[in-house]
Amino acid sequence: MSDSTFEVTDLRQWAYCPRVVYYQYCLPDIRPVTKLMEAGQEEHRAESGREERRSLRTYGLKTGERFFDVPLRSETLGLRGRVDLVIAIPDRRQATEIVVVEYKSTEGKAGPHVKLQLTAYALMIEEAWGIPVKRGFIYHMPERKAEAVTISAALRTRVKETVAAIRATVDHERMPPPPASRRQCAVCEFRRFCNDVV
Repeated sequence: MSDSTFEVTDLRQWAYCPRVVYYQYCLPDIRPVTKLMEAGQEEHRAESGREERRSLRTYGLKTGERFFDVPLRSETLGLRGRVDLVIAIPDRRQATEIVVVEYKSTEGKAGPHVKLQLTAYALMIEEAWGIPVKRGFIYHMPERKAEAVTISAALRTRVKETVAAIRATVDHERMPPPPASRRQCAVCEFRRFCNDVV
């Protein structure tokens, strides 16, 4: 692997199904780009425009300065990525708290894989800006609702453990076992490469 860091989205994928990450790094030429992926990227771009017009009350805040599509890189964590929204309270110069926000095109409560991704961004922005991140939000675009997520010690530890597991898999080119639940296999773009799932 030429880059020493992984994408933050790899953590979310790993929690959903570790084999997706294995295919991406160990067999990179087979990954299909689906219409669903392209639609999701376009939806994220459109949401940033709506966010600029939205009140901070959506996140239970009275004041804050917003930063969109913030690029982050951490050699310490071994991660890189772009967080959808960072809110500095009250502003970037005097911030005493940072809140991170990720847009999702899903309805209902965020799964553990999405919270893991949000926590990784929280750790990276803490490192980059030197300001604590105690909470974040998953903004569910279809419902126009923000779900609060506490950036807990357990989630922080899980981020580091997941990066270590991904690193071991990629370094040794070892295919992980399939996920415990096979429900996601039915719609997975890699299903045809997994001969041990039906």
